[in-house]
Order: sequence, then structure tokens, then C-alpha cells
Amino acid sequence: MAGASFASLAHRAARREASVTVEKQVDGPAPLTIHHLGDQVLRQPAQRVPRVDHNIRQLCRDMLRSMYSAQGIGLAATQVGVHQQVLVIDLDRETPSTPPLVLINPEITAYGASVDSQEEGCLSIPGVYLNVVRPTVVEVKFVDELGRKQRRKADGLLGRCIQHEMDHLNGILFVDRVQDMEALQQELHHHGFIPSAVHAVA
Repeated sequence: MAGASFASLAHRAARREASVTVEKQVDGPAPLTIHHLGDQVLRQPAQRVPRVDHNIRQLCRDMLRSMYSAQGIGLAATQVGVHQQVLVIDLDRETPSTPPLVLINPEITAYGASVDSQEEGCLSIPGVYLNVVRPTVVEVKFVDELGRKQRRKADGLLGRCIQHEMDHLNGILFVDRVQDMEALQQELHHHGFIPSAVHAVA
């Protein structure tokens, strides 16, 4: 009986350690600082994660707490100055029981044929919202927080959010993809950002 009880406790402890679910209502300061447009750390490409371990899961928890604290729906590790290929996404912040999505070493394997233009914002460029053209559907492969290989087809807001956050891993921000230059300049000036910090991409 004692042996079984110990094994059960150890199993539950292992499951807690592997879970990255955190409280969605964050009290107190965020554990990580989110860098803003103009900080060079945002332009450095992220490196692949060689092994999913306790440190990576703790990074994911801290990223989630920081994302919830900032009222965001997605965050890339590069935004908090960690140059590893890790993303966290939660499109349902209002429902505590809905788990977040963790993508480690994500790679888009296919894009849909259609594109559309939708408004985007970014925790690294607070207050700025502009339209960006992206494919409407993507297929992505990644590793989850338990180290398991996953594949997923994503459209709508999730597909856009995955593309947005994956751009961060390559040092690209959504403003780099904005085509309406006049609106871009006006928004950046209005919120105190320097337009020269934008690195336009095709």
C-alpha cells in the first residue's frame, strides 16, 4: 500500500511538472519583460530547441503568465529576449479550462491558396493595429510541451496567429508586412514608435 501510494504521488507530481497550464488571471508583475519595436533583440532569429525539458516548460509557463498579464493571445520567446523557437497561444483567455497551445520548433509545411487582409496587433508594438495580408490556411508541424511531435491544420484567427508568432522567430514583426505605408507611418508616430525601426519584407 505504501509503495502504491508513493508511485501514485510521483506520477501526479510528474504530470504537474509536465503541464504548462497556468492561471489566466495574473496578479502582480509579469515574470518576463516584453520587448518593443526598436529593441534589437526582436530582430535576432531564434534557435531550435534541442530537447524539451523542465527549463523549456518553465519558460512556457512564464511566457503564458506574461502574455495573460499583457492581455495578449500569442507570444514568441524572442519577444521576451529568449532566442529559442517557442510559441504560446491562447485564443480563449476567458475560459480557465481551455488549455493554451504550445508550439516548439514550429515549421509551416504548407500554405493554403487563398489570402486575406485582417487587422493585427502585437504585444511588442502596443496600441498599433494595421491590416496584414496572409494565407488563410496553414499546416504546421511542431513539438508540444511533452516533447511529442504534432501536426495541425489551422485557419481563421489561429492560422493568422501562428504565422504572426512564427515571424517573430525569424526576427520579423507584423509591421514589416504592412502594405499601407501612410497608415503605418501615422500609427507608429501616434504611438511613439520610430518608422525607421520597420524592416519591410516582400
